[in-house]
Amino acid sequence: LCTGDERIKERMELDVAVSRLRLLKASHMSQQYELEDQIVKVLPQKIAACEQRIRGFQTDIAHRDACAAPDKDGFFPMEIEGVTYTEKKAAGSALLAACKAWKGPETVNIGQYRGFTLELGFDAFREEYQLTCKHALRYTTPLGTDIYGNLVRIDHLISSLEERQGLAQAELTRHTAQLESARQEAGKPFPQEAELAEKTARLNELNIQLNLDQLENEILDEEAPEQPERQQEDRAR
Repeated sequence: LCTGDERIKERMELDVAVSRLRLLKASHMSQQYELEDQIVKVLPQKIAACEQRIRGFQTDIAHRDACAAPDKDGFFPMEIEGVTYTEKKAAGSALLAACKAWKGPETVNIGQYRGFTLELGFDAFREEYQLTCKHALRYTTPLGTDIYGNLVRIDHLISSLEERQGLAQAELTRHTAQLESARQEAGKPFPQEAELAEKTARLNELNIQLNLDQLENEILDEEAPEQPERQQEDRAR
């Protein structure tokens, strides 16, 4: 810089610019690789899982609706340990008794309700009993100590299948849109490729020029000490 050579300043600025552009290109390429992974593997797997869940919800809804009608109080018959209960209090009491008799850690089949198999288990981390209603899919709810409260939870779980199906459908729509967007973005070139090539070429050109100048200066510096000796020889002659 002290020499006033503008090429040195230009080289420094280009060096910074090229480094920045190379980082941007590396980030772009990383995004392209991620898009390819999303297109080939991740999103298709998510879409297939959503479609499978939706089919499961459709099967379970149809199966639920084909079951026996509830009584005048809206209660469906519940089978616990081989005994069918038609009253809420008796069914709720039998469910609590099954919890007390449960011995883990395996999940056990304890009965049927509204066309679903009832499986009882215990979550040691949460320290709570859990009931799973199973047909095409599995739906789990925690159990408490209230006779009627547990029945309300189970009924809410089975009655919420349409809502769960709607959420799965929304998730499927979102993943499908993400896949389409990823396909549109995949394969796009680095937008500043031309600028990077131009500045890299100019930087290489300056490096060659400045390195040649430096080399010439070094040669001159090496030859400089020999001049006094040649002068003495000339005087002697």
